[in-house]
Amino acid sequence: MPQGDKSAYTDKQKRQAEHIEESYEKRGLSEEEAESRAWATVNKQDGGGKKSGSGRKKADDK
Repeated sequence: MPQGDKSAYTDKQKRQAEHIEESYEKRGLSEEEAESRAWATVNKQDGGGKKSGSGRKKADDK
């Protein structure tokens, strides 16, 4: 997945990032910094994108 590609995120995660970004902008951050921090926050909360088949299968113990 190319850097900056948001296709692996669910609609809910995208909405969360949008609301978080607006909050940061109200606090006086630039649009670019607000967006960066918003996605970092979503990643921290959820561990990244959640669409099925995204390679998050648990490894088998052998």
